[in-house]
Amino acid sequence: MNILGCLDTPTSGVYRLCGRDILRVNDKTRAKIRNTEIGFIFQGFNLIPALTALENVELPLIYRGLQYKERVKLAKAALAMVGLSHRMSHKPYELSGGQQQRVAIARAIAAKPPIILADEPTGNLDSEAGKTILQALKRLNSLGTTIVLITHDKDVAESADRVIKIADGRITL
Repeated sequence: MNILGCLDTPTSGVYRLCGRDILRVNDKTRAKIRNTEIGFIFQGFNLIPALTALENVELPLIYRGLQYKERVKLAKAALAMVGLSHRMSHKPYELSGGQQQRVAIARAIAAKPPIILADEPTGNLDSEAGKTILQALKRLNSLGTTIVLITHDKDVAESADRVIKIADGRITL
């Protein structure tokens, strides 16, 4: 996932993303690609403790250069999509693990990136919250967002349109 998300550079081979050879672009360009084209849902939430849920979701939108009103509008819509409209002003330590995961998901989807890389996005959620997140990701996919979801949960994998299994670093279809 780190290579797909332009966080790590492959040591060999070819990786093209949206027609660009990622091995040939500089760090600044890779950072721009990450900011504009890829939403990340990490297993570790990576929320900033001093910021509210709304501010955590807004943060990547600030880096993208969006104006305040547009940032807040997108952040609120993303938090509503994951069922957290009522927790926007809460800081991470005031949220359960599942709620923190949903804030992280809202952060990834707020900018409406064309690609979302999701590492165990339902791993810290109860079954009902997990269903809500999977429905939100399916909705985004139906609107044209490419979702790459990594999971060990067979039920989550079965909800995907396409499953690619990897064992010991090799694709095993």
